Amino acid sequence: MKESISYKIFKVINVLILLLIVYVTLFPFLNVVAQSFSGRAEIEAGQVNLIPKGFNLTTYKLVLHDKTFWTSYRNTIVYTVIATLISIVMTTIFAYVLSKKRLIGQKFFTSFAIFTMFFNGGLIPNYILIKDLGWTNTIWAMVIPGAISIFNMLIMKSFFEGMPESLEEAAAIDGSSTYGTLFRIVLPLSKPILATMVLFYAVGNWNSWFGAFLYLDKSDMFPVTLYLRNLIAGATSSANAGATGADDLTQIGANIKAVTMVLTVLPIIMVYPFIQKYFVSGIMLGSVKQ
Repeated sequence: MKESISYKIFKVINVLILLLIVYVTLFPFLNVVAQSFSGRAEIEAGQVNLIPKGFNLTTYKLVLHDKTFWTSYRNTIVYTVIATLISIVMTTIFAYVLSKKRLIGQKFFTSFAIFTMFFNGGLIPNYILIKDLGWTNTIWAMVIPGAISIFNMLIMKSFFEGMPESLEEAAAIDGSSTYGTLFRIVLPLSKPILATMVLFYAVGNWNSWFGAFLYLDKSDMFPVTLYLRNLIAGATSSANAGATGADDLTQIGANIKAVTMVLTVLPIIMVYPFIQKYFVSGIMLGSVKQ
């Protein structure tokens, strides 16, 4: 079918707009990467945009040789893996139960869950609760408070509601229990939405620093994001302590933020391509009721 002139013009404009959006989205990150490989004088002179100027690896070497950085990195990996696993289990169970219209009080529990999206106990009551539970300076303060995202739960709930009821009815006729149906039929068919939720929770947990700032006092338990925050805020600077001279200290001050940002986001960027094929289909299936 021959395309009209107006449609060709539309495609050109559409491509230009999308390219502009891509540029606006990628420019800040590429600028940070460029600064991480640039020299002090060039950064301070504002000469660094997308291409590194005064190429140097000094800051990378100093940060990568800092034991505190690697300890924080290990903590972040542990917190992210455990928190994501807990979140996926709890969100899946909660969403699956609420997706059943035969559940007594289903509308009430759903409304109550949605209520918590807009109203909560507040910062001080949450801190007092964590402290009274004895979770300060423990891993539980990092993995339990944000275990369920109601937004994610509602997406999964919509996905489960869109699945044919005949599948579960057939499983029940064959003698399958509720848990058997969930683990043998529902979850294997839910890989797209599960991959999407893993991505959402993993990114959220990896980037989280405020909970650690509130509940952790021991530096050996800090996640890498709090390590980064302390460097930026000037509260602690373990990498600076490892510098060998005044020039190194000055150069670190110029691009330490860029280096730590790049090293912090790198794992998430590396993981995303492996689950990207599930991401689009999962978020669409979960957000639109079939």
